[in-house]
Amino acid sequence: MSAATMPGYRSPTPAGRDGFAQLLHAEWTKLRTVRGWLIGLVVAALLIVSLGVFSSLGNSSVCRPGPGQSTPVCGSAPAPLTGPGGEPVNDEFYFVNRPLTADGSITVRADSLTGLIASSDAAPDRPFADAKPGVQPWSKAGLIIRASTAPGSAYAAIMITGAHGVRFQYDYTHDAAGTPGTPSAASPRWLRLARHGDTVTGYDSLDGTRWSKVGSARLTGLPSTVPAGLFAASPDHVRISNPIGGGESAHGDPTQASARFDRLSLQGGWPSAAWTGTELGGNNQGPAIHRGSFSGSGDAIGVTGSGDIGPVVPGTGPGLDPDRVLIGTFAGLIALIVVAGLFVTSEYRRGLIHTTLTASPRRHRVLAAKAVVIGAAAFVTGLVAAAITVPLARNLLHSNGNFLYPLSTAAWLRIVLGTGALLALAAVAALAMGVIVRRGAGAVTAVIVAIVLPYVLAVASLLPVGAGQWLLRLTPAASFAVQQTLIQYPQVAGDYTPSNGYYPLPAWAGLAVLAGYTALALGAAAVLLRRRDA
Repeated sequence: MSAATMPGYRSPTPAGRDGFAQLLHAEWTKLRTVRGWLIGLVVAALLIVSLGVFSSLGNSSVCRPGPGQSTPVCGSAPAPLTGPGGEPVNDEFYFVNRPLTADGSITVRADSLTGLIASSDAAPDRPFADAKPGVQPWSKAGLIIRASTAPGSAYAAIMITGAHGVRFQYDYTHDAAGTPGTPSAASPRWLRLARHGDTVTGYDSLDGTRWSKVGSARLTGLPSTVPAGLFAASPDHVRISNPIGGGESAHGDPTQASARFDRLSLQGGWPSAAWTGTELGGNNQGPAIHRGSFSGSGDAIGVTGSGDIGPVVPGTGPGLDPDRVLIGTFAGLIALIVVAGLFVTSEYRRGLIHTTLTASPRRHRVLAAKAVVIGAAAFVTGLVAAAITVPLARNLLHSNGNFLYPLSTAAWLRIVLGTGALLALAAVAALAMGVIVRRGAGAVTAVIVAIVLPYVLAVASLLPVGAGQWLLRLTPAASFAVQQTLIQYPQVAGDYTPSNGYYPLPAWAGLAVLAGYTALALGAAAVLLRRRDA
């Protein structure tokens, strides 16, 4: 694509007839008549598609040690436990329950929440033998009503937590905050959970007299008789190490939580029955190894448990994040930046910019026409490439036994359109930089350094997590957030880093950062094009 090998071009538009439609036609003719530029657009699309497919083929199996074996056994990923909404979930906790046969409520006072954190080298069958005291911030204990004891069942719960106050949570992904602070003998928390038909409502209080509603959930199809009572759970304590250049590494140490409840009272449809302790162990890591227990009777009960009730986040389960199928975007972006930079700098190099500006003296309109043409070409290239890659790579991953985290049709559409918009904005930025520096190598290098390099540094863990996240906030590389598909759940401790598919900005906000930089570059190019000689 050297400008020296490209055929000369002279605008067919006569001087003085520079209507915008004519300018668009002239710029489009330039683009389509230079074979190297068309090849560059095709190469960009092929890079996106081929790298996406190659990445999918590279995840053809899941390998893990078999029972009693040290050698990995390869096979398809196990089907994950899913919640009512189809999302992968963990559902592991200790449940002290009895049947609730009609509308009713349960009320308790909680005056302590303590815990243990196992060491990283603890024996799997005795994780808390040498554990140290400590409460995981999202340890939780309180009251819960479930559709059944089957893993993944619908539920609603009101709870105390290790560091996040009282919370009302339901169906794994929903979370609402209540009274802040940690309960103690001097400052207990009162909890109440009430059922009315399919609706379950959670309340909290500081004195057991004045109550505040924390949240409410409608659990559609809730059976007339449901298990209800007290529970305790405590997720693994996540430790993240990030040596520079060595990649991020997340480690989870098992934890255990113990809560003490008293002043327990029942209202409504609670038939006479004894409390039953049940270890529920539905998670995505294999069989549960953390054992819980309860003690006491009457209106005072202590509950101990481990595990978590909540959504699975990547890195803690068998699923793959869906946006990995577009991993080739950065490579296609480089090819498009080269085409967009040469689209204008080749005219400077060959002196044809004089012809263009003579045919159309209104220089800002020339720049606008070039931006529209190259932006539209890049958008279509990205759109077509993403539209081909997404279904093809998804089908390959599914057929090879991999699980992709579920995503709505609207989200997939946003990713495809967003990829086209990302490439279009980057191409226009490269065009503007070409006008500013008037040298192809300089323009291409500047835009690649501004957009692609920060992205690679952040997602490849070549920088500390914090530095990578700031790059993805402040640089044009923030635009890659338009492809993100994963949700960062505040109620789940996880490795929420760029290398795992989590970006610090929302999708469209990240794209807006690139749009802002592109607008600034285009404005500077317009000023310079008007003020200086061609």
